Amino acid sequence: MKRARRAAAGSLPVLGLLLLGALPGLWTLLLRREAAAQRGPEPEPRPPAGPPPGRWGWERSPAARGEPGGGGQKTFRALLAVPAAGREERGGGSPPAAASPVERGIFWSRELEEQVPPGFAAEEAAAWLSAARAARVASLERGGCGRSSNRLARLSDGSRACVRYGINPEQIQGEALSYHLAGVLGMQERLPPMALALVEARGRQWEPVREELRGSHWAEGAVVSLTRWVDNLTAVVAPAPWGAEAGAGRRLQPLSAGELGGLPPSQLVELVQWSDLILFDYLTANFDRLVSNLFSLQWDPRVMRRATSNLLRAPDGGLVFMDNEAGLVHGYRLLAMWDPYNEPLLRSVCVFREGTARRVAELHRRRSAAAELRRRYRAREPLWARLGFLSERQAELLQARVDFVHRHIAHCRAQAAVL
Repeated sequence: MKRARRAAAGSLPVLGLLLLGALPGLWTLLLRREAAAQRGPEPEPRPPAGPPPGRWGWERSPAARGEPGGGGQKTFRALLAVPAAGREERGGGSPPAAASPVERGIFWSRELEEQVPPGFAAEEAAAWLSAARAARVASLERGGCGRSSNRLARLSDGSRACVRYGINPEQIQGEALSYHLAGVLGMQERLPPMALALVEARGRQWEPVREELRGSHWAEGAVVSLTRWVDNLTAVVAPAPWGAEAGAGRRLQPLSAGELGGLPPSQLVELVQWSDLILFDYLTANFDRLVSNLFSLQWDPRVMRRATSNLLRAPDGGLVFMDNEAGLVHGYRLLAMWDPYNEPLLRSVCVFREGTARRVAELHRRRSAAAELRRRYRAREPLWARLGFLSERQAELLQARVDFVHRHIAHCRAQAAVL
């Protein structure tokens, strides 16, 4: 017992020394708490601000010309793979890894594609087309459908349609062929249902609006297009990869990594649809959408901050590719003028829907782009023969553009493999 007491007594000086050594740290902690109480609660951390938006123009970079170099620039695909910043930590450990919106280097993730609004389902579109072909035109109104020669029709079944009368037949032909090419590519749900109609003042379909037809100056026997009217559509401004303010003569620049960090799912879902749109417009050589905005940069440096031509957004966020009459026939006649804009725009995209890339690969391997378009057009459009099909030269151009897109996708895949 005496030994135990002496041992306990001997440890007291040691404990005292330890307490004395801890007093400065305790005192500092108390002072910090008192100061924090006077300042109030700490503000929530904010994610770091990204660099200012890049500038766009039309001096083609080495990569856009197919030349080596430009290693310092990040590709669109690589940028989209950057994980979002500012995730909250859970359980005191490291933050969970953010799911990448890109799989296997160049494809949108399945999870992201599942979030894309469905658009015009095939069954719904087929039902509307069948009803529209059988319905009578109850009235024709001016306005709401583009050119002054077009009309908004109310059909006998209560639905409405835009009736487009082309300045020349190739515009209606381009509208119809673009619609069915979208079906070949697996993206027809982004285009409103479209059917051809023959203007006959004494025919059953047009008889109720015979007087209105006289005032329209439409030629008897002309072929027009009927496109389903969609309510509550809103304008679309090009997103950051293409919508940054630009000046003429500057090199086309990709986004910087900082600008993509923390993009919300809604913006990524829209980019999925934009990647299809840009590929589609390149294949059809459609200059009357984003390309026309880009062309206007030479005199209007802020045009990309305004609405994109012939592109609208449905209430569910789905993009609607409107008015495609500049595609294929008309667009192919003007390649020399518009490809200096269309081609760099295609090269700005290095991430794709896997289904779209697969269909492009099949059309390339089989060299069947025109044949498959013709087969689908003849099977689904009763009036196809009234306008005819692509010329042999136009069919060759379509296949050449499919081959170009296929090579571009392969180039993106090769770039992804070395990153």
